[in-house]
Amino acid sequence: MPRLRAPIFLAGLAALAPLVVAGPAAADRERRVWAGVQIIAHRGASAYAPENTLAAFRLAGQMRADLIELDVRQTKDGHLVVVHDRTLTRTTDVKRRFPKLKPWRVRDLTLKQIKKLDAGSWFARRYKGERVPTLAEALRTIKAARAKALVELKNPEEYPGLTRRLVAQLEDDPYWTSYERLTVQSFSWRYVKAVNDALPAVRGTVLGRPDSAELFGVRWYAEAVHPSKQSVTAQYVRDAHQRWLEIYAYTINDEDTMLRLLEYGVDGITTDRPDLLWDLRQG
Repeated sequence: MPRLRAPIFLAGLAALAPLVVAGPAAADRERRVWAGVQIIAHRGASAYAPENTLAAFRLAGQMRADLIELDVRQTKDGHLVVVHDRTLTRTTDVKRRFPKLKPWRVRDLTLKQIKKLDAGSWFARRYKGERVPTLAEALRTIKAARAKALVELKNPEEYPGLTRRLVAQLEDDPYWTSYERLTVQSFSWRYVKAVNDALPAVRGTVLGRPDSAELFGVRWYAEAVHPSKQSVTAQYVRDAHQRWLEIYAYTINDEDTMLRLLEYGVDGITTDRPDLLWDLRQG
């Protein structure tokens, strides 16, 4: 049977009946609808701390994010680490530390080598010494923050065994395979399905914008779709909800766009500024 979990009901109602702001009653209605919208901290609170670091995850927890999003890749020796880019050049000092390892791809370095890198100084001096975390370290930090985790598999086809290692790690900690505390997402949808096949209790999200026909197939192994902010329309939100899929949108850091998407009835917003969305959600 398909995984037909209903999206957040209040957000769904917003999609079916757009709000018209007309006095206190309408304002109260808005607040009730928006209260159910998930705050998704993009690579942690990455507007304020270096992305995909424990510092960014802790700060996102302090800002009361519902989900903390992070990116996973695999090292040369088969460890899962939290890095967005294929290479380590943008967010670490890898060029200075290992000048002979060009092009400095994550898959070409061992965990021991990656752990020697400074992943904070590029952002601000006070974050000097922040390290690239392993997935296990990141999940422990998110668990301590009492948030949920949204794990993105980055280019999983480039990392043999990544899905198997992820599943094994999650199986070792039942905390993440119960009560929908963890969601796996990817632009490579078949890997989302592979995780779902192995761990049905882990939520699935497909990145991108499946068309109306594809939405029917997606709902067999995922609970949500996660398109870019530019591609989200009120009609698309309705289409997703009619197929019992939640809909998130990325990456939104300005109030006007957040308000527009909230009015469309999205179920979650991915942002570098979880504090801004918290304030809007509170009304």
